[in-house]
Amino acid sequence: MVLTPRPLEERDLEATVLRVFLKVIDLVGGPKALAEKKRLTWAGSLMTAAYAVVLAQEGMKGEEAIAKELGLSSAAVRQILRADPEAALKRIQELEEGERLRTHVAGGLAKAAYRAIRQGQEEPRVLGYFLERFVEMMGIPWAVLVLKAVKGLDFPADKEALLARLKGLRLLDQPAEALLERLEYPVRSPADLLHQLRLHLEA
Repeated sequence: MVLTPRPLEERDLEATVLRVFLKVIDLVGGPKALAEKKRLTWAGSLMTAAYAVVLAQEGMKGEEAIAKELGLSSAAVRQILRADPEAALKRIQELEEGERLRTHVAGGLAKAAYRAIRQGQEEPRVLGYFLERFVEMMGIPWAVLVLKAVKGLDFPADKEALLARLKGLRLLDQPAEALLERLEYPVRSPADLLHQLRLHLEA
């Protein structure tokens, strides 16, 4: 299947990267499988590959531009973008516990995840589950609080709906109410909410 690129606004790219990354985690068995098989070190490589694939497909950037943006060599970006998704999915079944994830395998997995998302193979409740488990695993307490507060909320969501759920919370010692005043609405998904909040928390 040929995936036709479509441009996204810059702020949409990271939300798409997160969706691809979470789908990759799903494809390799979920967060628990990563932990049990001593594969938590894969997270960095998988996120980098997800970024590269999304920048190529959605941002329509070339290998050199992606390499510069992600701090990779052009050869590494080329391996990611030219990787075979089917071969990568087969390869992960053969890897030994704790074995390092090679660049072309990470790239193939990211391409498989991106393809699945473009084909609609993404279930919102599963996405929310993996997002919550991932932020817990990575030790991001404010994100855990936010995800638990908005669980069951329909997205896209407006400011009033989010305020009703997040009122009274403090995120990195900042009141959630003040942060919500700075967001762009409607907020499209829990991932978009975390992305926008992170930008303001780090500002």
